Amino acid sequence: MMKEDILTDKNVIPNSFQGILWSKNIEKIDLHKDKTYIIHQILAYGDMEDTRWLFKNYRKNEIKDVFIDCPRNIYTRPVFLFIKDFILDIKKKLNEKEYVKNITGSS
Repeated sequence: MMKEDILTDKNVIPNSFQGILWSKNIEKIDLHKDKTYIIHQILAYGDMEDTRWLFKNYRKNEIKDVFIDCPRNIYTRPVFLFIKDFILDIKKKLNEKEYVKNITGSS
């Protein structure tokens, strides 16, 4: 990712995101280096306000590219479909198994 892909120059993530970005120290997260983690965690676990922040700090195409090219198996099926179909408006078919966590234990 080029530095221009991020819309703000500040590398500041709100402290309120610590609950969403729980596996890292919020003060040490880097918007450039940790973009895949940040994007997926906010899409999967954030609310609409958190998602607005995401779109203020990354371009929509950058978020879409990360979502498509670097799938994470952390979404519930309804959240995956909402993000894919409505938030990111992705028309191409994606392999749901790469995104949807299996919480029932069945295949």
